[in-house]
Order: sequence, then C-alpha cells, then structure tokens
Amino acid sequence: MVIRVALFSHDSVGLGHVRRNLAIAHALTRALPALRGEEVTGILLTGDAGATAFPAPRGWDWVVLPGITVGDGGYRSRHLAAGIDRVTAMRGGAAAGVLSAFGPDLVIVDRHPFGVHGELTAALRILRDEQPSCVTVLGLRDVLDRPAVAREEFRLLGGAAAVRELYDAVWVYGDPAVHDMRVTGELPRGLHDLVFHTGYLANGRSTSMRHEAARPFVLTTVGGGADGLRTAMTAAAAEVPEGHDHLVVTGPQMPEPDRALVRAAATAATRVVETISDMPDLVHRAAAVVGMGGYNTVCEVMSSPTPLLVVPRASRRDEQRIRATALARVGAVSSAAPETLDARTVADFFARSIGHRSARSSVDLDGLAAVAPLAARSLDRIPQEVIAHAV
Repeated sequence: MVIRVALFSHDSVGLGHVRRNLAIAHALTRALPALRGEEVTGILLTGDAGATAFPAPRGWDWVVLPGITVGDGGYRSRHLAAGIDRVTAMRGGAAAGVLSAFGPDLVIVDRHPFGVHGELTAALRILRDEQPSCVTVLGLRDVLDRPAVAREEFRLLGGAAAVRELYDAVWVYGDPAVHDMRVTGELPRGLHDLVFHTGYLANGRSTSMRHEAARPFVLTTVGGGADGLRTAMTAAAAEVPEGHDHLVVTGPQMPEPDRALVRAAATAATRVVETISDMPDLVHRAAAVVGMGGYNTVCEVMSSPTPLLVVPRASRRDEQRIRATALARVGAVSSAAPETLDARTVADFFARSIGHRSARSSVDLDGLAAVAPLAARSLDRIPQEVIAHAV
C-alpha cells in the first residue's frame, strides 16, 4: 500500500508558500513510512514554475499551474494575456482534475483555504464526494495579518462554517507561546477546536554542510526578492567586519535592473548573487544574517545558532512586522524597522554579532518532527483533541 499526499500552494508573491509545503513533503517522506508501514508518494501543486528548481522528495512530482501575481488592483495573471477569472478557472480545473485522478489520502492547502477567487472550492467538494476518507488540512503560518484584516478575509470566505465544511483540521506552523492567532483574533472562534500548533518548521530542514568558505562571511537574504530591493541595497552598502566577506542573495524574483542597483551599492567585500543552492547550509556557516521577515527565511536561520536581524516587509501585509516583533520579544532575533534602516544599522549588527551565537531554546522549532505523527493520527481519523495531547 501507499499513502498519497497532495500539497497545494497558490504562490502569487515569493516562494514562501511552496517552500513551506516542500519542507513538509520531505518531513512526511522521511518519517511517515515508519509510522504507518506504507510508502509515501505525492504531488506538489504550485503556481510558480521556479519552485521546480528545488528538489522534490523521492516519489513526488510537481504540478505547475498557470501563474498569478499581485498588482495594484489585486490578483492578476503572471504570464498569460488573460483575465484573472479565466486564469483561476484554468487553475481550478487543473487542480480538480489532478486531485480527482490522483485520489489523495491527505491534502494540505497552504494559507488560502479555497485558493485565489475560490479556485479550489470545486476540487475540494469533488474530493468530499469521491473520496470521503481523504483528510483535508488547512496549513497556516504562525501569523496571518492584523486581526481586522484577517477577520475580514475569513468573513468574505463565508466564515468558519465555510472552512469547516471542506476541512478536517487546521495546522498552525508556529509556537503559541510566541504568537497565538486564536488570542489575537486572527482566526475565527469557530475554527479554534480544529487547531493544532506544530511548532515552527525550522529544525530538520535538510542541509548538505558540504562547503567551507575560504574566509568567514556574513549573509544577507531577501527571500524571493520581489520586494527586497531596499533591504538588499542597504545591506550591500554596509561596512563588513574585518576579515569577513559579505554575500547578498537577491532571490530569483528580483528584477534584473534592481539586482544591478544592489551590485552598484555593494562594497568591495560584498558579492551579489541571484540564488544559492543550499540556503540552510549558508545560514549555519554565516557569522550573522540580515533577512526580511518571511516565514521560511526566519525558520531557516532559527534552525541554526546564527544571529539574525529581521527587516520586515514595509508594504502589503503586516505579517512580517508582527512576526519580527513577537520573535524579538522572546529574544530569538533582532529587529529593525525598514523605514529607518541604514547601512550603519546593518554594520553595527554585523560587528556585534561576530563571535556570538543565538540561543533559541525557548521557542518550539520542531514542527517538521511533528507533522508526520500528526498526519499518521489524522489518517486514522483520531479526534483532534486526542491528537493535540498525543503528538
């Protein structure tokens, strides 16, 4: 027998959603066979073809949907000369066809329960009808947004009742001692009994630890890079501690003209690259890291003892600022407001971080160890309150 798993991410900005799902896919593939006595096979449905540059686990394959992005007027097609309604209809039809034919035992949808503009609703209803034993999970990062914004989003979806109709559980990839969206009001009260906090998906991210740098180095990373120009330019211009190099990773979604601006701002000790093959390896070996406040960047660094200065995104959602504030409050990271960030702030952070390691034992970073036992018990249809005490 084999366990079939499907992971969906809408992927409109950055690679955070699909990278979170990919980390879960690796964790399930490593641990679920020993727990269930069955092999795991799966599909990763993504809206960004660039995600396929990351290696999928053995037994998994990618399904790339037409891309979307976010503009001033909301969601729009990333590549096709087509309106958003046509594109989401294509995405939803493709997802429904794939899921119906694949017949998954477990489906995990990242962040948006019904996708963009309800594109997943039909697929989830088909699964309910054709494969009622399939367990459907809504996976949420630790922070959604300002409570008023999050509440309005759920209201427009139909509230807790609409989510409960098509989902069996809500997994929150965070530590409620750091930030609890049930307490802040981000999550509707009608979903509270479905929630299980896994802990941050940090420890256990694969790293090759293959290379040793010729010289010690500090690192700046801005995730996918679509909105990382200011942070990357400011950090690139910062003075680097003596005896250290500085690597700035702009991300594959930073436009080339913006990347050229980062290179122009860089000091002689700074090298600017688009991507790197093994970010977890880099952050473990770095003397210090400057990064934006995206979930995956924060988790990758927190899986190491490397000091981290978080510069949260200043536009669109308030998620990154809330995360940075919460983690700084418990001493896991340092934080700097993007509107006041300058090269001196970055240089001072680098200077005081050299030779120091960050203790993060007060934060639950073992979410990747929790997801396979949680999935195993979910597949056995054990009640949620029993799962919460057993994992």
